[in-house]
Amino acid sequence: MNKLWKIIPAFILLTFSYNSLADSPVWKVTKAGKTVYLGGTVHVLSQSDYPLPKAFETAYAEASILVFEMDMSESQTLQFQQAMMKELTYQDGRTYADELKPETVTKLHKYMTDRGVPIEGMNVFKPAMLSMALTMLELQRLGLGGTGVDAFYADRGLNDSKTFKYLEKAEEQIAYLANMGKGHEDELINYTLNDMDKLPQVMQQMKDAWRAGDGAKLYEVGGKEWQEEFPQSYDQLINIRNNNWMPHIEHYFTDDEIEFVLVGAMHLIGKDGVIKQLAAKGYQVTQL
Repeated sequence: MNKLWKIIPAFILLTFSYNSLADSPVWKVTKAGKTVYLGGTVHVLSQSDYPLPKAFETAYAEASILVFEMDMSESQTLQFQQAMMKELTYQDGRTYADELKPETVTKLHKYMTDRGVPIEGMNVFKPAMLSMALTMLELQRLGLGGTGVDAFYADRGLNDSKTFKYLEKAEEQIAYLANMGKGHEDELINYTLNDMDKLPQVMQQMKDAWRAGDGAKLYEVGGKEWQEEFPQSYDQLINIRNNNWMPHIEHYFTDDEIEFVLVGAMHLIGKDGVIKQLAAKGYQVTQL
């Protein structure tokens, strides 16, 4: 079974599991008369995915503060781009051919040639960066690489004079990306290439499950093998970050404003997700 490749579409969409069916990936959380909305997002959508489920609009209308994983405008800065390239590309004259097996490189170059992807210029990408880049290029080729939920509401929030808050710094996100697939570089590239033809189907299944709030299906398509086969990667990308975010989210219940927290859906749901952690601490959680 191809397993590690599923990290890529799952990471890009950031959708995961919850053992229930519901109407939307949005929750209203209350305690002591204070309210915080939590919305599970997809970072890559196509134009046909809009309009979003109505629950997003309900939460957006009531919130005066939008909370994102990071400041997305920061990712457009030269400083961020330089830091990302430093961590995700070779800086010592090596290329991915020095890290991958010769047969993997041959297969990779055939794929890139067939797709018209220039090898030169990408050969300094480390496998994690290369895998993400190839996947995003394929999504764009298929018309599936459009604006995601986070960017959509960041733009609206700016126009509507909403206040923004952030859960992570840009350098933290870079570190998470740099560690993706570490120690399994050949598997990462091979599985990415092997199942590229299935990417449209997988992405659509994940988006359908996300939109309908079908956590069981979402887990089966996008997360089960990742969690079972690569628990360290799952822990780094999901559990550790969830635990880091919890104090921030709980602090939002100490003010009189209503926050709308918009993060990758996989962070909110599942047995180690933010929703379950909040419920265990006595917060009242309602899925919209």
